[in-house]
Amino acid sequence: MEKQSTNGKTKKGTGGYSNITVKKETATRFRSYSKKFSKSHSEVLDGMIQYFKENNLDPFGEGTKIILDSIKKLERLMMKKFDRLIAIIKNMEKTSIRPTYEMMLILYEAYVKDGRKPRPESVKIQEERIDFLEPRNTVPKAEHDRMLHEFENYKKHCNEILHNVEKVEPMMGKPYLRINMGIGDFESLKYQLR
Repeated sequence: MEKQSTNGKTKKGTGGYSNITVKKETATRFRSYSKKFSKSHSEVLDGMIQYFKENNLDPFGEGTKIILDSIKKLERLMMKKFDRLIAIIKNMEKTSIRPTYEMMLILYEAYVKDGRKPRPESVKIQEERIDFLEPRNTVPKAEHDRMLHEFENYKKHCNEILHNVEKVEPMMGKPYLRINMGIGDFESLKYQLR
């Protein structure tokens, strides 16, 4: 940061200032423009200069005119492409869509003139029913009994584990649950649950 010397003292953080003479109207325009950015006049002017340098723009030279001309040329090119797209869509309407529609209309009129009235066919929606009484959804009785027996054993084993759980309330810390189970029983349970 620059230091400014004032009466032999230096202030850190303040840059030196210089006066530039500009017309009153220009200064008024610049101040109103600068208010849009909520920055100081110096920061706005620095930003403008940086923008012109980075984009290689000359506000009084050919660079700006070239950019504006290229934008206008691009706009004209895009409008031509849009016109081509519109022409393609209109052509499709004339050659594809419209003839098909007219052919269907002629066939419909011929069908009506023939004396037969077109009747709307009812659309049948098949619902898939799952009937649990059908043989394909039943389980053999022996298999069913085996599954019930396994479930009862599993339920009994879970109840045994729940009866061996006790609440522990230590002097410090949160209460927790402890399972009173031997290591062999724990390893057996882990093996069964795989």
